[in-house]
Amino acid sequence: MGRGFFVTGTDTGVGKTTISCVLLRAFAAHGKTAIGMKPIAAGKEDGRWPDVEQLIAASTISAARRHINPYAFDLPVSPHLAAQQANLDIDLTVICAAYRELSSVAEIVIVEGAGGFLVPLNRTQTGADLARVLSLPVILVVGMRLGCLNHALLTAQAIRSAGLPLAGWVANCIDPQMLMLQENIATLEQRLDCSLIGTVPFDGEINNPRCPESLNVSELIKFG
Repeated sequence: MGRGFFVTGTDTGVGKTTISCVLLRAFAAHGKTAIGMKPIAAGKEDGRWPDVEQLIAASTISAARRHINPYAFDLPVSPHLAAQQANLDIDLTVICAAYRELSSVAEIVIVEGAGGFLVPLNRTQTGADLARVLSLPVILVVGMRLGCLNHALLTAQAIRSAGLPLAGWVANCIDPQMLMLQENIATLEQRLDCSLIGTVPFDGEINNPRCPESLNVSELIKFG
């Protein structure tokens, strides 16, 4: 069986999919078979779910779409609301079964969460419950912009409160005008108490998922 990592973010729109794709290609560059999983996708565009398509393109092996993406909803809203609109209930056991299928064929499974870590998934469970039932170490994507320090530290606290290891974090520079960027990164390096996997600049070429060099996954390969 392969191993996996759960990718969460400080908010929606902070680049979880981009970073997940970079991670997949970085693991592939280290000779690992790697596949991406998007358990819950919300937001259909031109008949497709962009996050799912990007993860499939970045993976080194193929698998059934129902395993890669067990739940897909048309509306770009919180998963629990999207599921209500579709008259469905998100069942974490379905997602766990799909994850096991993927981990049986790939050495590394990158599971991209929906929204932030505590986003509601159904009437009682959140993204934290999903990460917990999968029992995966978490990688935190921090969207570097004003307010990210509080969001990152609160999210890290929630991850550890869920009993999950924080394997590392990625500084994703989504705001090219952010003041004191390096000082903010240094503050998080001091306070998050986990490895900085890499800093992804706000740059069209470097920020492209096809460039794995921006992240160092050597420690992740040895993690745990």
